[in-house]
Amino acid sequence: MNKKLAKLKFLPNNFEVIEIGDHVVCAVSGKEILLENLTYWNVELQEPYFSYIEATIKKEQLEKK
Repeated sequence: MNKKLAKLKFLPNNFEVIEIGDHVVCAVSGKEILLENLTYWNVELQEPYFSYIEATIKKEQLEKK
């Protein structure tokens, strides 16, 4: 597979592939994340994050609201 955006449903401990692809895009940084490296996401917001740094940034943004 080569440079195809996947569509996922994020679950508490896993994700379901809705549309086959090889990566998703971080909701905070816009960086591409290969599915094999995807570790961080938010189930409620259905958003993937590149790393714990982006996940923390998003959490802090939500706490300010």
